[in-house]
Amino acid sequence: MRTINPTDLGARAFYQYMTSAVAPRPIAFASTVDATGNVNLSPFSFFNVMGIDPPILAFAPNRRGRDNSQKDTTLNLYEVPEVVINMVSYEMVQQMSLSSAEFERGVNEFEKAGFTMQPSELVKPPRVKESPAQFECKVIEIKEIGSMVLVLAEVILGHFSYNILNENDQIDQTKTDWVSRLGGDWYARASGAALFEVPRPQYGIGVSALPESVRMSRILTGNDLGQLGSLTAFPTEEEIAACGASEAMLTLRKEARLGCQYLPDVLHANARQLLVKGQVKQALLAVLLGEGME
Repeated sequence: MRTINPTDLGARAFYQYMTSAVAPRPIAFASTVDATGNVNLSPFSFFNVMGIDPPILAFAPNRRGRDNSQKDTTLNLYEVPEVVINMVSYEMVQQMSLSSAEFERGVNEFEKAGFTMQPSELVKPPRVKESPAQFECKVIEIKEIGSMVLVLAEVILGHFSYNILNENDQIDQTKTDWVSRLGGDWYARASGAALFEVPRPQYGIGVSALPESVRMSRILTGNDLGQLGSLTAFPTEEEIAACGASEAMLTLRKEARLGCQYLPDVLHANARQLLVKGQVKQALLAVLLGEGME
């Protein structure tokens, strides 16, 4: 593993490692206005949700690397401390990228990138009509440290397209198509096979409770062990015995014997298949059956 001290490499060079490793990052497509009403629209990937009560979004339009000057977004926020954070979906990513070009101050990126300005209800900057989720915000603090310009903004109104909502008026992630930023010119698309669910764990038995032979398995991965350790209770001896006497397990024992295979490996492989199906308890029973067996 390569170890790097940021001060040895230099800020801009280390930045490439930072943005490629801390990824993917959501994109804040921020619309602002200056004191005379000129509109600016710019994307920032140093961004995330930071508060619940009140709802807080944070993003950082850092100073420009070439001359350390403030970006138009920052200058606008000092004049008019209001912003709309528009979320970016795949169908608008190319236009969003175009808006990030270094246009002169006062140029309206809505027009340059072909987006539609939609009036906000509580703040001066307009919303991006094409965005499926928009947050009208009041800026509550701007903090500068070095080249960083951190903006904390309180959400005072949210707008969500019916196209991404389910029958309960909640956002359905299978209907979204969010885009996120990686390093260099790379982006990620959160849709289709890229989406998966991980149930929130209860107070589980933990990986440490698993037998050493299971923890050191040649078949099971760290993710597999995490699933096994998330179970809230260890199987009883009766449950283990009943599983061992089941037709499925008897068949596996026979296959291992006829195929001259190491039975614990066969059981661990079977456990992986059960985990894919979400049958976590059955998977744990399977690996426990392999304890002390050849």
